[in-house]
Amino acid sequence: MSEDPSGRIGSTDGEYSVCQFFKTGEYEYVRRWVGIEEAVKAAKHYSSSVGARCGIVCKVIVTDGGDCTNLVWEFGKGLTYPTREMLDENRSRNQN
Repeated sequence: MSEDPSGRIGSTDGEYSVCQFFKTGEYEYVRRWVGIEEAVKAAKHYSSSVGARCGIVCKVIVTDGGDCTNLVWEFGKGLTYPTREMLDENRSRNQN
């Protein structure tokens, strides 16, 4: 555990989980306590799976070890978090 640059105490580095939610209300963790690259790869896989394309999977999320949401994909909407505005702001900040 380390102190996050935002000042949040207890953030964790390299511990991410990926969860898919089904239209029945059930959910399944498909990755637990993995690095960010593996978590993003898994989220991309599960959000483009056959189940996701036909609506059986209605949401895929990536959370960090502090249980903060880092990414949300929703059926029929695509990536809903972070928002396009947040991504654009981050890109422009990193270019300066």
